[in-house]
Amino acid sequence: MHSQELIEQFGPRESMDYDIVIVGGGPAGLSAAIKAKQLAQTAGQEISVCILEKGSEIGAHILSGAVMDPKALTELFPNWKALGAPLNTPVTQDQFLFLTKDSGYQVPNWMLPHCFKNEGNYIVSLANVTRWLGQQAENLGVEIFPGFPAAEILYNDQGAVCGVVTGSMGLDKEGLPTDQFQLGMELRAKYTLFAEGSRGHLGKQLMNRFALDADADPQSYGLGIKELWEVEPSKSKPGLVVHTAGWPLESDTYGGSFLYHLGDNLVAVGLVVGLAYKNPYLSPFEEFQRYKLHPKIRDTFEGGKRIAYGARALTAGGLNSLPKTVFPGGALIGCDAGFLNASRIKGSHAAIKTGMLAAEAAVAAINANRSADVLEAYPLAFNNSWLHTELSQARNFKSWMSKGLYVGTLMVGIEQKLFGGKVPWTIHNRHADHECLEPAAQHQPIDYPKPDGKITFDRLSSVFISNTNHAENQPVHLTLKDASVPVSLNLKTYAGPEQRYCPAGVYEYVEKDGQSHLQINAQNCVHCKTCDIKDPSQNIVWITPEGGGGPNYASM
Repeated sequence: MHSQELIEQFGPRESMDYDIVIVGGGPAGLSAAIKAKQLAQTAGQEISVCILEKGSEIGAHILSGAVMDPKALTELFPNWKALGAPLNTPVTQDQFLFLTKDSGYQVPNWMLPHCFKNEGNYIVSLANVTRWLGQQAENLGVEIFPGFPAAEILYNDQGAVCGVVTGSMGLDKEGLPTDQFQLGMELRAKYTLFAEGSRGHLGKQLMNRFALDADADPQSYGLGIKELWEVEPSKSKPGLVVHTAGWPLESDTYGGSFLYHLGDNLVAVGLVVGLAYKNPYLSPFEEFQRYKLHPKIRDTFEGGKRIAYGARALTAGGLNSLPKTVFPGGALIGCDAGFLNASRIKGSHAAIKTGMLAAEAAVAAINANRSADVLEAYPLAFNNSWLHTELSQARNFKSWMSKGLYVGTLMVGIEQKLFGGKVPWTIHNRHADHECLEPAAQHQPIDYPKPDGKITFDRLSSVFISNTNHAENQPVHLTLKDASVPVSLNLKTYAGPEQRYCPAGVYEYVEKDGQSHLQINAQNCVHCKTCDIKDPSQNIVWITPEGGGGPNYASM
């Protein structure tokens, strides 16, 4: 049933009013809420702020490498060390390796551009940093509602955003109310900030409605797949940061790996694969598994134990692909807009900074008795910030790397090492990622090794340790615009690429009565958004599932 039918049967919806509603309890959303409360506290005012978080708790859906630049956090909390922020492992050593199939070559540190150096940064669990930010937000009086996804956007009579609606609970697979049905609630606001992370469900709607990306390059995305390992104590090197390029990916496919040594014998390892790849037989998950078998990598994990797994898309287009971030009544912050600095492989500092800037603009507007305006002060402040300078210097990184490993490495080296990113030219991206996939007839299948259960694993055992769960009797949140397209186009022309680009085993083609059908195992979904991005005809649309569903990342 559609929302209006549910309202007619069970309505009207309850509503709550706030000064600021924030969609998403990640670093951007929490930092915006904290900054708004700090400004109000300093001025002796009251500003009501709430955060909706679709995960079962703050941090449940947070996944990142992560090496964190503390610059923005220091602006938000100058005393973050005294407050106990979980930045406990300072970077002590950087290594950058170019891998071939059987060997690897370390780039001398003097040759590395500044963007690949991490002095002064920290290896962290971003999920734990986010939980800490959540505690600080609650201490300041922010109302946080975990397990409540924002499913719809509210608009006033003038067409401005005036809040959101939480998803209704207790619908069955056909969308019909069950005995546990609860109608979604309206959260109305003077300003609504969207901090959903990469490829936000509502952020995508806002871009279409307000043509926010009309003047930007097509956005570029990557799929990041990560595991957390407990390694033998003799192999633990807290503070060591290793990045690689090259094998197992072909030179025409953008991507690279990370291997970060935390404390307590923990190592975070992952692979990022740019989603503009051409070969429909490529499987980012299998590429990551065989990466761990490389002789320069495998020894770290011999005798160790894999304890966590997850995957998430990241928005990598940078400044050239940045949409307009404001519209009547609200703003996009963090990765919902795309502030990640792909050259540094860092986005948390940008998320925190943009959350702060948007909050400052919203509080100023509220204090001036304005609501539902366009927060022009936010993009203006961004344009005058250190973050804009940083992203401007890195603006060509993704475009150069999309031209291949060797050309990209050469040109990034010239721009970053020789010119410090201050170049008079801009290289543009012309194609969306889903447009880049080529027919299967133009490629050969890739022979991936079978998992050994010790260093390499299959998808289902991986999803199991991501603690992913969705109520089985709920509407499938992976929707198809046209149910015939998977077989008639994706399977026929591209050999069913959704079976391979999904890192969670959600999509599989099955035979029934002599006919192929796409089976969607929505319970496996880790909310990475890759299908929404890479589907060649954009037929798959990810929508919010029932609240609290998805992964539960303990320390990713």
